Amino acid sequence: MTVDEALALARQLGVERADAQTLLSHLTGQDRAWFITHGDAPAAGAEAALRRLADGEPLANLTGWQPFHGLALRVTPATLIPRPDTETLVDWALVLLADLPGEPGVVDLGTGSGAIALAIKAARPRAQVTTIDFSADALAVARSNGERLALDIDWRHGSWFEPLAGRRFDLIVSNPPYIAGDDPHLPSLRHEPLTALTPGGDGLADLQTLIAAAPLHLAPGGWLLLEHGWDQADAVAQQLTARGFAEVQLRRDLAGRARASGGRWPG
Repeated sequence: MTVDEALALARQLGVERADAQTLLSHLTGQDRAWFITHGDAPAAGAEAALRRLADGEPLANLTGWQPFHGLALRVTPATLIPRPDTETLVDWALVLLADLPGEPGVVDLGTGSGAIALAIKAARPRAQVTTIDFSADALAVARSNGERLALDIDWRHGSWFEPLAGRRFDLIVSNPPYIAGDDPHLPSLRHEPLTALTPGGDGLADLQTLIAAAPLHLAPGGWLLLEHGWDQADAVAQQLTARGFAEVQLRRDLAGRARASGGRWPG
């Protein structure tokens, strides 16, 4: 199959042209401008890859890379693909860290590809960042991203706060599984790890666990920031308030949807 034939097939399959070009760039090692004058060049593996893309497999899984907050991150089927919406959580964290002196302690729970932790460390080098993930495979991907980007992070394997006995932080951030178990969108996410997407039920179980346990690991005045579904903001705010958090706030993503909630632990 040639480059021109691959682009024609992409149109037939309903694949967005920009996605098809990104995929072809990955397969050929050439940029998009090269395709204009090299339409007859071979594009090995293009047909199978385009059909996988048309079947709903994420482009990032096919190329192995995903941009996030200015970083290029390696991703695999073992990790959740970082979404631009999650940059909302990172931006909020960076604002809070800018006001803290010294070397503030940060922990990212359920780090996946390491996206949140790496973006924070890249923007706030003095922060002492620790990450946790229950999946050893995901943690290996995150660690490799950190090594490639030369960002010094403490990578730990375990379930939520389990590896952090006795430690307290100035900031806890997390993008936990929060999709409801019966959400109709879950089948379209079948190429990503289910355990990183949903805890089952109404989707609130892991959020509740983090809110309940976070005060044991927050320094006085420390913040807990959580990503959640657009329709979970009220429930998360109520739980934060009931647990004793102050200054409970909400942040919206670029589409204006409720995306992250957080509060300060008074100590």
